[in-house]
Amino acid sequence: MSQITTHILDVSRGAPARGVAICLSRLDDHLWTEIGAGKTNDDGRIPDLCANDVILAAGTYQMRFDTASYFSSVGDPVFYPWADVVFAIAGDGQHYHIPLLLAPYGHSTYRGS
Repeated sequence: MSQITTHILDVSRGAPARGVAICLSRLDDHLWTEIGAGKTNDDGRIPDLCANDVILAAGTYQMRFDTASYFSSVGDPVFYPWADVVFAIAGDGQHYHIPLLLAPYGHSTYRGS
């Protein structure tokens, strides 16, 4: 399993958000460098955002969720065209699960297990 995983739940529907494009980036010298990307599966998850054998260095990372395409595909208004979640990791190889709770006019996140 990837060191960083995610899961998106569309709380307005009470269902996983399928087909959401996500880009994982690392902050290097004030610039974001993409290190992984994918789309959520039927369960709203991306289990392989990074290669399974990669241990990420300590630092600041960002997951950019393309919410505009998702909301357009389900017929909802697009208020937040994307959701950026920025977080820091220790670089010791531990797993980080970053879920997103999503609705047309709001979103929240937390560190999952």
